[in-house]
Amino acid sequence: MRKFLIVLFLLPCFGNAQNYVDLLKIGYGQTFSNNFENTNSSTHVSFSEADVTVPVVLSENNAFITGIGFSQTRLQLFPEAENKNLYSTTLKIGLATTYNDTWSSTVVLLPKIASDYAAVSGDDFYMGGFGVVKFQKTKNLKYRFGVYATMEAFGLFTTPIIGWYYLSENKKFEMDVSLPISVDASYALGKTSVGFDYYGIGRSFAFTENNTSLYVDQSSLEFSGYVQYAMLQKSILIRGKIGYATSNNEVYAKDDTIDLGVSAFSFGDNRILLNPDLNGGAFLKLEAVYRFNLPAKQLENKP
Repeated sequence: MRKFLIVLFLLPCFGNAQNYVDLLKIGYGQTFSNNFENTNSSTHVSFSEADVTVPVVLSENNAFITGIGFSQTRLQLFPEAENKNLYSTTLKIGLATTYNDTWSSTVVLLPKIASDYAAVSGDDFYMGGFGVVKFQKTKNLKYRFGVYATMEAFGLFTTPIIGWYYLSENKKFEMDVSLPISVDASYALGKTSVGFDYYGIGRSFAFTENNTSLYVDQSSLEFSGYVQYAMLQKSILIRGKIGYATSNNEVYAKDDTIDLGVSAFSFGDNRILLNPDLNGGAFLKLEAVYRFNLPAKQLENKP
């Protein structure tokens, strides 16, 4: 049990300074309506996801991290077209290391297959990963600095990661920030919590339409408020969200790429857009989380 807890302390998620770790997360959401610009057409965007993390202890200060993530997006990519399913399956392979009471790090490779899965080939495979260094400032505050990079259908994309995790002394207010990727702030009212979160998504999917090789450059900024209810000693969380997502799903020819993407900036982007821009829309989402809460005695010596 002791070694298992050590692994959990080292678990590589962007917000792993918490006194808990989320081992399983599933979710489903749908927008109300997204309009194609300069047309009378619109589409609903539905999305589902599942994420599992499995830690394996290697030594007192090192843990091997593995797991898998899956997502599905269903929408119309062109006005009046049939709905298209876009899938992504990501494998997590990494190492988490604690150096002392102040410094720790996590490095994770993220190979994935992302396409419509109609005929999976090497063109659907992409490699990515991230590295994060964490600094424990105080008992309730930890900073993190790192970088995320991935090779997508549109080219190389990378972004710095700057953030922190904070838990108030009364353990009611919690803030978990990894800019520009995510922000989560919540306040606990017993078993119920209310909060606000932001999540920035950037990824691509290969697909074929009318014997033409294409890809979707999907980028979305999701802003939502949520209510969360905890059960079974706060190990099972049910979370309902309502918010707004920009929902960009741009279609390009397979060989029409950029030179480099850095955070919100694209260099050498002379691509020709093949579908109308898709406006954002309001969405609803339901999530369920299996959370392992670390014992208070272990938290006193938490790295």
